[in-house]
Amino acid sequence: MNSALDGAWRSRSPRERAVVAVLAVVLGVALYGWLLQSAGPARTRLQTSVTALQAQAARLDRQAAELVRLRAAPAATASATDLRTLVQARIDAGGLARALVRIDAPDVDHVVVVLGAVAFADWLGWIAGLRAQQVRLEAARIEALAAPGLVSVTATLARPKQK
Repeated sequence: MNSALDGAWRSRSPRERAVVAVLAVVLGVALYGWLLQSAGPARTRLQTSVTALQAQAARLDRQAAELVRLRAAPAATASATDLRTLVQARIDAGGLARALVRIDAPDVDHVVVVLGAVAFADWLGWIAGLRAQQVRLEAARIEALAAPGLVSVTATLARPKQK
């Protein structure tokens, strides 16, 4: 193939060779310009993407450092207060007092809570807050009410036994 191209190139007159060389240079410059033009918007788009990814990486680094710090911290101990009192305080703090039907304490480490119409999202937030207090949900019966997003709940909460 090289010999065929070499033969074709030598068969051209010097003027034709000059025209072909100039056309090749013009075509190369045009392709390079097109490449730069198409790369400009892509570079801008990628730069914003890189900035967002750097922010995300920094956030993940902060979260990883916090995770290491929290794992190194001593475990939170269960509150020494009566479980029923603690649950009542968390109900009041969570704004669920209006939905409270009753609280029964069958023993020191268990509490049965009955809530009437409560928003399911509020219920989940309240349970998460209790988990932070070392109180676990042992059993629950959740029934959807006619109003969207509202449920009635009967839950048994327990705290680890004191050692």
